[in-house]
Amino acid sequence: MDLKAQIYDIGRRARAASKALAQLSSAQKNAGLLAMADEVTASQQELLSANARDVERARANGLSSAMLDRLTLTPARVASMAEGIRQVAALPDPVSQIISRWTRPNGIVISKVRVPIGVIGIIFESRPNVTSDAAVLCTKTGNATILRGGSEAIESNLAIAAALSRGAARAGLPQDAILLVPTTDREAVKLMAGMDQYIDLIVPRGGHALIEAVVASARMPVIKHYNGICAAYIDKDADLKMAEEIVINGKTQRPGVCNALETVLVHRDIAERFFQTVAPALLAKGVEIRGDERVCAQLGDKARPATEADWNTEFLELILAVGVVDSLEEAVAHIESHGSHHSDCIVTANEAAAERFLNEVDSATVYWNASTRFTDGGEFGFGAEIGISTDKLHARGPMALEELTTYKYQIRGTGQVRG
Repeated sequence: MDLKAQIYDIGRRARAASKALAQLSSAQKNAGLLAMADEVTASQQELLSANARDVERARANGLSSAMLDRLTLTPARVASMAEGIRQVAALPDPVSQIISRWTRPNGIVISKVRVPIGVIGIIFESRPNVTSDAAVLCTKTGNATILRGGSEAIESNLAIAAALSRGAARAGLPQDAILLVPTTDREAVKLMAGMDQYIDLIVPRGGHALIEAVVASARMPVIKHYNGICAAYIDKDADLKMAEEIVINGKTQRPGVCNALETVLVHRDIAERFFQTVAPALLAKGVEIRGDERVCAQLGDKARPATEADWNTEFLELILAVGVVDSLEEAVAHIESHGSHHSDCIVTANEAAAERFLNEVDSATVYWNASTRFTDGGEFGFGAEIGISTDKLHARGPMALEELTTYKYQIRGTGQVRG
């Protein structure tokens, strides 16, 4: 079977499975999810062995340390994957929820009801846990899913998808509810993007080039998350110890993820005192500081001059762009100009300043006195996520169960006709 025929066959099978999946009860879907979690746990060694082969190949190909971290599975991460599935099973099912209901003067009753989207295509790179998160969230919401992972994680993805499918089948879920494209041929992405007769929505997760390729080819809606250029503004009224902890956590706890800090802006009134403690702490963690003129004047050879490109870069490694600003307004303007509308925070004891920042920064998630690392479906109490959307329509921020549904209107009458 040639590639086009193979991808279109996957589309047809997913469409048929979506119809059956949409009719299942919450209890049936939850039983399937719990069986999937059990199968992931039982298949741990198989998953780790497949992942080890991916990691070995990626390391030989020179993949960066941050990307290797995204790729690597450990026993703890496999256990977390299984636990995440169980958490999703325990969450309320949004499907069939009545969003609103009203009665018109003529007696017609109109209900706005959540329903599955249908077939969702997920195109992603590097992180094999996306295979589980996406499949599980789609299953819970009655959507069939077609997964296409990157070449660097192909063996891991195949092993995870196989485990999920075995568990789902054992619980009686439709056989083709979870389908993984078994090829890393880039043409498969273009074919999926053109299959609007089978795929209702595409969610690309990966680098800028991947997202641009999907957007350029897609004949169906795309929910995307571009760069995670996340910023922290340290206000003149900040608790400096708190600010240091938030910056260190945001930059170094896991630098290769989209909600890690890439930019820190410090008010001029507290810059000198702040840098006295935070600069040594960052350097001790191996962070390279790229500063503006005022930062470099204070830190000397502890910082290198930032280029214009540095303010617009998602480093995904231990590099941090640092600047001094004269006001809250200047910080907000910088974030709006250079940020990616993903996650940004203010550290301050001044409630009025915090509320201005929360209201004026136009990002999917905006924080006051907390690390941007919390932008995550699990941390928000969603169980898992299918991605972080920086779009404004349909979904924004961590995409979880509700974001994987649409709605329809159900109208109940007693014979009314329009005059």
